[in-house]
Amino acid sequence: MSEPVHVFDRRTVRRRRDRAGGLAEPAVFLADEIAERLSDRLDDLRRDFSRILILGALGTRLGNLVSARAGVNILVSADLSEVLARHARRPSVAADEEALPFAAEAFDLVLGGFSLHAVNDLPGALVQIRRTLRPDGLFLASMAGGQTLHELRRALIEAEAEHEGGVSPRVAPFAEVRDAGALLQRAGFALPVVDSDTITVTWANALALMADLRAMGEANALAERLRRPTRRATVKAASALYHELFADADGRVPATFQILTLTGWAPGPEQQKPLAPGSAAARLADALGGTERPAGEAANPERK
Repeated sequence: MSEPVHVFDRRTVRRRRDRAGGLAEPAVFLADEIAERLSDRLDDLRRDFSRILILGALGTRLGNLVSARAGVNILVSADLSEVLARHARRPSVAADEEALPFAAEAFDLVLGGFSLHAVNDLPGALVQIRRTLRPDGLFLASMAGGQTLHELRRALIEAEAEHEGGVSPRVAPFAEVRDAGALLQRAGFALPVVDSDTITVTWANALALMADLRAMGEANALAERLRRPTRRATVKAASALYHELFADADGRVPATFQILTLTGWAPGPEQQKPLAPGSAAARLADALGGTERPAGEAANPERK
């Protein structure tokens, strides 16, 4: 058995989130936007959920939206950070997504509010989430995708290479759509779907962006990160390069957040299932107005 991947220092992740939770004004703009989008997805489903778990407690918007839904009897918020868990003002627990303390089939809906991209064992976390769901329960989560903060990554790499004589890990290697879909299937979810959306936010400069990332609890927590403070000259060079490469006509710099939305259902007897091969009642060629040919036969015999 291979050793578990150790990309993130989870103690540092918790400390980063603790610090964000202790701020008078943590940066919750992204969490609030994701909360609205997850709530809209739930509105598209014609069913109620009575026992709900929210993973990731930065901001209270998601909890407030979900608690207002019809049929909710139990709503629990969980976060790696005890400080953020307390912010929920409802039953809450400080819990690691890699070691969830909940009983099997405890919930019929688990929502991920933008924290799963910072776990080391995402396959294991997804398996645990699936086990906490009742049959036909729903998992719906948002997490950062591979294009997130690609502008910052480039500016930091180029500035550090020039001023430090080498490059250290600065921005996490986030998941891609195809990988996330495969992990849902591997974890045993039925009807898995992953889609991607992009949120672009602008700042006055790269230093303001980095300050807000800290206020979101999203500062660098990579296990292989540089363990000494970055030289001021390197930071200034990265900020200047960021502006040079990406600033808009008004002099503001954009940052990309690719949001992957994961949807999966705990297997249940009432769920739709794919038809068996060869069981179709109508021919695809008829529906498309084409001509059916045996497999391997070219549509135009003269083309090879």
